Amino acid sequence: MTGEHALVVTGGPLPANQGPLPSADLIIAADGGADNAVALGLIVDLVVGDLDSASSAAVARAKKVDRHPADKDETDLELALGAAVAAGVRSVTVVGTLGGRVDHALTNLLVAAGDRWSNLRIDLWIDGTRAWVVRDHVEVVAQVGDLVSLLAVGGRATGVTTTGLAWPLTDAEVEPGVGLGLSNRMAAPKAEVVVDDGTLLVIVNRADLEPAVSSEGFLKRLLEAMGAFWKMGDRSEKGRIRGPWTG
Repeated sequence: MTGEHALVVTGGPLPANQGPLPSADLIIAADGGADNAVALGLIVDLVVGDLDSASSAAVARAKKVDRHPADKDETDLELALGAAVAAGVRSVTVVGTLGGRVDHALTNLLVAAGDRWSNLRIDLWIDGTRAWVVRDHVEVVAQVGDLVSLLAVGGRATGVTTTGLAWPLTDAEVEPGVGLGLSNRMAAPKAEVVVDDGTLLVIVNRADLEPAVSSEGFLKRLLEAMGAFWKMGDRSEKGRIRGPWTG
């Protein structure tokens, strides 16, 4: 199973307002993502995880299954991204949702933006929201008026410069938990975000989406979840993740 691009489908509730997904050379389901993949009309090449949340019918439809113990050191999404790296892909689209547990949704975002995957180009389709993990630059194509937010992940992002946004940044510093970069807007059909050092999560949502899945709601839940993140999961004395991780 090799190719240039992989699609990774995570677990949890079925993503809303997803729309047509990009084509992929490899489709990986993270545990319960196998059921979401079936619902989205996808043929899964590999399902990976402890399979505590995937139905037996969805698992049986996958071409290959990689089962892991329930007590493990990695989330199902980490296992899926690891499988993508092992397959030699260069880019990954993560398909997920903000529905279900907030700590799961937040963890998926932070996992995708982790330094471990710095050699991958990663973008995310989270319900009706698009996002990109940016370590150098990204070109965003969207509708004028769509909401755009830039969130620093894992530390300060420096040398941040944007074009095509209503409120441009020039050689700016964006720090985690700070409002700079939040709720900008597309001022042209194309925008570019450049980062000299650090990692940004660039989030775009259509202005015409319902409030429940709008960019404002997305970011509000993200910021609220920050307080819960460090309490997530129930770990044993060896630090292994325990409980129903849905990837």
